[in-house]
Amino acid sequence: MVETGSTSEVLAFKPVPGVRLGATSAGIKYSNRNDLVIIELAEGGSCAAVFTQNAFCAAPVTVAREHLSTAMPRYLLINSGNANAGTGEPGLRAARESCKALAATRGCPINQVLPFSTGVIGELLPVEKIAVAVPDALTALTEQGWATAARAIMTTDTVPKITSRQIELSGKTVTITGMAKGSGMIRPDMATMLAYIATDALVDKHLLQLCLERAVQPSFNSITVDGDTSTNDACVLMASGVSESPPITDAHSESFATFCAAVESVCMELARAIVLDGEGATKLVEVLVQGAESESEARDVGYTIAHSPLVKTALFASDPNWGRILAAVGRAGLENLEIDQIKIWLDDVCIVRAGGRADDYTEAAGQRVMSQDALTIRVDLGRGMSEARILTCDLSYDYVKINAEYRT
Repeated sequence: MVETGSTSEVLAFKPVPGVRLGATSAGIKYSNRNDLVIIELAEGGSCAAVFTQNAFCAAPVTVAREHLSTAMPRYLLINSGNANAGTGEPGLRAARESCKALAATRGCPINQVLPFSTGVIGELLPVEKIAVAVPDALTALTEQGWATAARAIMTTDTVPKITSRQIELSGKTVTITGMAKGSGMIRPDMATMLAYIATDALVDKHLLQLCLERAVQPSFNSITVDGDTSTNDACVLMASGVSESPPITDAHSESFATFCAAVESVCMELARAIVLDGEGATKLVEVLVQGAESESEARDVGYTIAHSPLVKTALFASDPNWGRILAAVGRAGLENLEIDQIKIWLDDVCIVRAGGRADDYTEAAGQRVMSQDALTIRVDLGRGMSEARILTCDLSYDYVKINAEYRT
């Protein structure tokens, strides 16, 4: 059974030596709120990233990929209120000019700046506003800037999302802190809309990339709010390298295993926070699919259930309409599915067995589970040893209202 938590604002975090953050208001969409963030990475640090697989990837994603392939970043430039997506060549120029404005101020090459944007799609980024605001964001740089930055990158989020871990490597304390934004347009194929994780460990850049790719799979790659993959998804893992712990250079070392476990834990908590803060969400739901022939098969079934509007609205209504779950499993595209072998539970209540409603199932028992703030839908396909977990939420009236009014 998955446990729920509050979406109340919790901003306990540990600053990361060698990483500074600053935020300011550029007036990109709203006045009197911070909407521009700069993250500075200590010289000599390393950086890894994963990006959206949406074919209409935003201009900053294209530019960030280009810059990351040619240089090690010193700065991340992040804006909210405007996605700079669906903007063609003018959008690419805007992303590059934004990087140029920051690079000129700091006297570094333009490819040492990675741009990121989130907000409304199809509107050109106001570069002139960003250029004017860059000095203020730089002045605000501090290792304590996580909370302010986490609020500045929010769009439809209701709370900022930050978490930290501290581990011991060769007797030295290493800090890992991450922040994320995301509430809707969440069904990422790599990460979430925007996520930034930093550590003071010294990690080989290839191992840093490997660690990140492993960490996003069970976390950001296993959540869904509405089945939409954003044009702007990006997740970045930065290592300042200023810790006194020995460098991590061996993929088979205990230090690397310990470090990766901590990074994955940070990603898992941030991913869970995104689902808890899903637009209009009232329930946190884990879909656990077991007994599959492969993990891919299990994920296909899990996502079919999690993306079903009928299942999601039944969850919102606390209605144990188990037929909707059964139908979703049946249309997931599995070949040679043996219906009689499938079992389905709501938490510990078996609702489907031997091809139909379980003999001992009662509506009262189903209602009890569906009325909870958090529950698990568990499916045993009875055809293999693989499994997958998907984290999702319900679909409420507020989701429609939030997205219907998003641009107004």
